[in-house]
Amino acid sequence: MTTTTKYIFVTGGVTSSLGKGIIAASLAKLLQAQGYRATIQKLDPYINVDPGTLNPYEHGECYVTDDGAETDLDLGHYERFLNVPTSQSNNVTTGRIYQSVIDKERRGEFLGKTVQVIPHITDEIKHRVQILGKSGDYDIVITEIGGTVGDIESLPYVEAVRQLKWELGESNAIVIHLTLIPYLSAAGELKTKPTQHSVKTLMESGVMADILVCRTEHELPQELRDKLAKFCNVRPEAVIQSIDASTIYDVPNLMLEEGLDKVVLSKLALKSTQPDLTQWNQFLSRHKNPKGEVIIGLIGKYVELQDSYKSILESFIHAGAENEVKVKVESIHSEYLTENNASEKLKHLHGVLVAPGFGERGIEGKIEAVKYVRENNIPFLGICLGMQMAVIEYSRNVLGLSDANSTEMDKNTSNPVIDLMESQKTITDKGGTMRLGAWDCELIDDSISKKVYQTSTIKERHRHRYEFNNKYKQQIEAAGMKATGLNPETGLVEIIEIPTHNWFVGVQYHPEYKSTVSNPHPLFVSFVRAALNFKTNNNSVSMAQN
Repeated sequence: MTTTTKYIFVTGGVTSSLGKGIIAASLAKLLQAQGYRATIQKLDPYINVDPGTLNPYEHGECYVTDDGAETDLDLGHYERFLNVPTSQSNNVTTGRIYQSVIDKERRGEFLGKTVQVIPHITDEIKHRVQILGKSGDYDIVITEIGGTVGDIESLPYVEAVRQLKWELGESNAIVIHLTLIPYLSAAGELKTKPTQHSVKTLMESGVMADILVCRTEHELPQELRDKLAKFCNVRPEAVIQSIDASTIYDVPNLMLEEGLDKVVLSKLALKSTQPDLTQWNQFLSRHKNPKGEVIIGLIGKYVELQDSYKSILESFIHAGAENEVKVKVESIHSEYLTENNASEKLKHLHGVLVAPGFGERGIEGKIEAVKYVRENNIPFLGICLGMQMAVIEYSRNVLGLSDANSTEMDKNTSNPVIDLMESQKTITDKGGTMRLGAWDCELIDDSISKKVYQTSTIKERHRHRYEFNNKYKQQIEAAGMKATGLNPETGLVEIIEIPTHNWFVGVQYHPEYKSTVSNPHPLFVSFVRAALNFKTNNNSVSMAQN
């Protein structure tokens, strides 16, 4: 533990999408593995108050924290690497900054002053940056600044960093600048000019990079590192290579080999020790040396962009390692899934996950997927909308309520087995108004969920407006689908199961948000194990028939 909180700022070079979040998470992991209490926050330069109203194609998935904050997907990386929950304070957008400043101005807090970017916006940024540091919970706060140096949107953040470096003093705040070293295959050489120009652009804003992390496809020779050090005003040991890795979970070890943690701790005047990555490396070993493989179908309508289901895909990696199998995820677009092609697209799968989402596009394809796996006893996991589709499919095809639907898709359905929560019916604003954050759920005895969680009460994260309509609960349960998890305060159904099925679970919440390297989510672990058993049993049947 340190007596003074130290701050690390991670900025991005003039080329984007370099992986600042993974570098920040990997550094935090190395610091945590040396006994330091580290956390990471993300400053996003867009004017949306949060990513909750953004299309997944625009910004990837919206990640939700325990306290109900809708945040950037990088917070998922932070939690998966550190196994420490994040909060509203870990993600700040320009929209939230300006909203806060304007609210203060409306309340008269600036005493008649002209409200300007400097000092009012930059002061608000500095305040938000230091909230976590002043909490007393952390020794080191890593702040990732979204966007790239030179962007108009990022200028107030870079100015706030300049001021903070000066105010906090030497050895209390440092800047890591992540840049690209492109390789020109025609010339057969690595080029340093983009990095030099990026550092120059940063210096024009008054900020000197203390450490360079260089993204590259090829090893950086010492001669090139020395050149970068000389022209970018950093020490040679502070030029860190970040070479392409086969998995993001390799990056902490790669950064350890490069000595990033040692350079950082030296500049912060903190003691460096050998990080204990035993558990991390055990996970990596299982992940890289699977004893088998299962194929899981991911049925969704944003499958063209992998980041739309980032937490789900990472949860499968964690659960696969726990089961010592490779989980091959096969993305299937629900909009193109029909009764006629369902068998062709799904029959080879060992498990099917129907993904969350909003709106009516692709809904019937999800329902067809549920029907096929239910009738063919294939392990099924439905998340949020996926669980609702399972209820609709069961109501239509087992109960005989042919027009059963959600009022999200059909406001006039005569059998709204999924309906808008009463508390949602008077809401008009879209942003931040859903059922969000961690909610309690009590599990029924002798259910799959109770066996999976091995406890009676759980707390899981939510992000939705529509719910299982309890008016149909008795009728649905009488037909064989059971509500096995209920919210103790509202009585709302959180989990549905079909006990006679191989493994059939739908959850109203998002278990993927809580899966980490250290603690793979038990639902995903059990689902992958069920898929492995299904594969094994099917192979045995095939062999017996032959």
